[in-house]
Amino acid sequence: MTTNLANPMAARDHARAMAGTVAEAMPIIPPVADDLPDGVDTGDLVWEETIAAGGYATRVLKRGTRLRLVDIGGDACASMLLYNADMPTERLNVADTVKVQWNAYLAIGRLLLSDMGRVLMSVIEDGAGTHDTFCGTSNAATNAAKYGEGRNSGPTPNGRDRLILGSAKHGLTRRDVHPCVNLFKGTRIGKDGTITPQVGPFEKGREIVMRAEMDVIVVLANCPHVLDPRAEWSVTPLRATAWRGAPAPADDPVRNATPEGLRAFQNVEDYYRR
Repeated sequence: MTTNLANPMAARDHARAMAGTVAEAMPIIPPVADDLPDGVDTGDLVWEETIAAGGYATRVLKRGTRLRLVDIGGDACASMLLYNADMPTERLNVADTVKVQWNAYLAIGRLLLSDMGRVLMSVIEDGAGTHDTFCGTSNAATNAAKYGEGRNSGPTPNGRDRLILGSAKHGLTRRDVHPCVNLFKGTRIGKDGTITPQVGPFEKGREIVMRAEMDVIVVLANCPHVLDPRAEWSVTPLRATAWRGAPAPADDPVRNATPEGLRAFQNVEDYYRR
């Protein structure tokens, strides 16, 4: 039976009949997860969402919160932006993230640094090993050239426009969308400077866990890596789970791993000494 959606009352009834519908990709409200790490109380869960292929998501996470991202199908690409939630003019600085740590490859113990010398998030677990700090994300022009279509509303959306949408939820504009990191899709730099993409697809279910070292705005886009050599637009859903936790203690191994990293943590501690 066809519903006459041009009739406002019929449209209302149709919309109400959809209540309780569960889609593959959607936020779970209130958040529920049955695979939290040992010692994590279900009451501490603050975010549970599956981000569709081509989708985006955003969340404000308090200092100490753990964020677990899961590459459900082995072909997700999590392009991520970070902002200081209290002062979004402070945001992830990929160049400083690389040069301050003398290393361009994200892994356990690596820090995601702001443009003010503070650590926004740290990597505390990594079961993927393929991440990218070099390439940024796709845009309408790159997608149009590769797939014949790059618009936000088209079948092959691009990462930059998705990040713009996510950032806009916090009053930020196109000018605020800074270079991102890509998680689950990697690159390797040859001795001659050649960038070799590592885009898989990989084993399903790979995870990365990060700890918020400040109150942060997290924005995620799940679109194919800009250097993905495949002719077809290909990406699979991404899962985000976050739970409350304590900030890094004084004897935390990530905090104390290097002199540069320790200073970034001390800068955070000084910031919150207000």
